Amino acid sequence: MTVNNFFQFLVPKDKKFFPLFERATANMILMASTLHEVVNMEPSARHEHFMKIEEMEQTGEDITRKINLELSKNFITPFDREDIYALTKAIDNISGNIYGASSRMRLYHIEKITKSIRKLTEINLEACQNIDMAVKELRDLKKIKRITDACARINKLENKSDMVYDKAVADLFENETDAKNIIKYKEVLSVLESAADRCKSASNVLESIAVKHS
Repeated sequence: MTVNNFFQFLVPKDKKFFPLFERATANMILMASTLHEVVNMEPSARHEHFMKIEEMEQTGEDITRKINLELSKNFITPFDREDIYALTKAIDNISGNIYGASSRMRLYHIEKITKSIRKLTEINLEACQNIDMAVKELRDLKKIKRITDACARINKLENKSDMVYDKAVADLFENETDAKNIIKYKEVLSVLESAADRCKSASNVLESIAVKHS
């Protein structure tokens, strides 16, 4: 038993981390949902949503700073400090990649949205929703299977994103003749696929926490 776990029996769990994690995942879902809306709307209507995603990314950064500040101030934490740091970083990276995809679509003037881009935004949204479900179970860690089931779904989604990405890039090189478009679309696809990878990183941390408390 670690010192931290020993003191958890004596001191009530600090309640500051859980609301912050839940705010972070709620903001992450909102970003993923907004991006999925963007790729299903007309180009003329996208700018306002791009700006909203940029604002939400800043909100996510603020939450990350607050979590790290709480981590530096509190000796007793609800679970291992390294897990808190890793989960915070993973959620921040997911939000960063969603924002990265959004900003590239805006800066590169991506008007024609492919089925692959839509599919990847859908996969990322579903993965973010599963992360949120798992994070909410961290408050008492009594229903470990809910966390591990969510992590299993995230892993399947990440595998699906790999297949969508590989096929999309292959189709791009085979059918696109404009080198600029190849670069633009590959960049967007790559960042969206990276967001799914980061979702898997978050699921790995969540699963690790679940195993330690099972």
